[in-house]
Amino acid sequence: MAKVLYLDENVCIGCETCTRISPRVFHMVSEHKAGILDPKGDRIEKIEEAMDNCPVACITWDD
Repeated sequence: MAKVLYLDENVCIGCETCTRISPRVFHMVSEHKAGILDPKGDRIEKIEEAMDNCPVACITWDD
């Protein structure tokens, strides 16, 4: 089964780290919240770099 990218907008603090690391996958949906623009828009390594650098760990893989 394929992994599904998940971003918990309730936990997101809008720091924009993910959008700077992988702007083809993540974007700001409001002033204080990021969202997923295209879950297949970048390499897995870049997505996981965004996950690892998220200060509140709101980006995960769901199975």
